[in-house]
Amino acid sequence: MNVMLEPRIDKVVVHVGVGESGQRLVNAESILREITHQEPVRSIAKKTLPTFSIKKKEPIGTKLTLRGKAAEDFLILALKAAGNTLRVSQFDRLGNFSFGIEEHTDFPGMKYDPDIGIFGMDVSVALKRAGYRISQRRVAMRKLPARQRLSKEETTKFIAAKFGVEILEAA
Repeated sequence: MNVMLEPRIDKVVVHVGVGESGQRLVNAESILREITHQEPVRSIAKKTLPTFSIKKKEPIGTKLTLRGKAAEDFLILALKAAGNTLRVSQFDRLGNFSFGIEEHTDFPGMKYDPDIGIFGMDVSVALKRAGYRISQRRVAMRKLPARQRLSKEETTKFIAAKFGVEILEAA
């Protein structure tokens, strides 16, 4: 197979939405730091929502981006925590996919601590082929050829083969 056409993981974004600042947000950051071994950043509210008592520019969650070997290692753990199954509906037409993990205690080595609580997280994975940068660079930007774009079917086959994940049809 052509090396330029092989799919690869571009990045993995892990997000924990807490909905409030304070000690719960600090706890979520420490859990994310412990699982991924990287420093998370805070995500802030874009607008005020009085019904949820959220103010504009208030930190309400934490996130981080993983690339390369760290992304692959984390993805293996995260897919195991999610039960090694994904649905076709979790993939978009460009070959990216997202899934959720209900409790951080599903990760190996993580135990429940009543002082910290339980946090769920969203995991979003972006897949690309080599050469995708031509559509994103500033100088000499070009349109990405159709054969360089990833489709939903190619992505599901790649994830099933590489990570041993079972892909379920729409339920």
